[in-house]
Amino acid sequence: MLTAVMKPLLFLLATVVAAPVWIAETQENFDRATELPANWNTGVTGSGTAKWEVVADSSAPSKPNVLRQSGEATFAWAVKTDHPIQNGFVEVKIKPVSGRDDQAGGIVWRFKDSDNYYIVRANALEDNVVLYKTLNGKRSSLQVKGRMFGYGVDTIVPSGKWSTLRVEFAGEMFTVFFNGSKLFEVQDKTFADAGNVGVWTKADSVTLFDDFIYGER
Repeated sequence: MLTAVMKPLLFLLATVVAAPVWIAETQENFDRATELPANWNTGVTGSGTAKWEVVADSSAPSKPNVLRQSGEATFAWAVKTDHPIQNGFVEVKIKPVSGRDDQAGGIVWRFKDSDNYYIVRANALEDNVVLYKTLNGKRSSLQVKGRMFGYGVDTIVPSGKWSTLRVEFAGEMFTVFFNGSKLFEVQDKTFADAGNVGVWTKADSVTLFDDFIYGER
């Protein structure tokens, strides 16, 4: 029989054991150069032209620079090519600036090529956060765990202000956080191997990114 003292101790132990342990954590705040570092690659899924630039911005969480995407493409992406990750996390600060059709910013992980990867994005015009897979160039939303219907999770995504988007991934389980709060989980096994990590926008979104952080288990 568990005593009153043993129960909270066992609960604490279980919490500590369950907490993720990151082997390494690296941050890129785009302040050490005036252009995207050489270990990043950019492109599009679909059609259009991406325009990724490192620019000074007075609102930058880590001054002076941010990464800005101001081109127009079906989906525009920028990924790190020197550190594939299988299980870990990615976190980035995003600021949707403008866009008539979309004001979106997101994270990609397990990125194989321009047509195959996972993506979670926040959209200031729709006020929601949605997780997708892009398979053979076709993007499809993935259902929130424990729910049969719906499209991501509704939450306020402010335009013209900085927010923090984060995804943790281990095996086929993905956990999404927005501004420090856990929003939802998704389970999927389409892409199981290590892949690149990076950032993403959609359509005519003009979006700023800063404090790109990633780590692995």
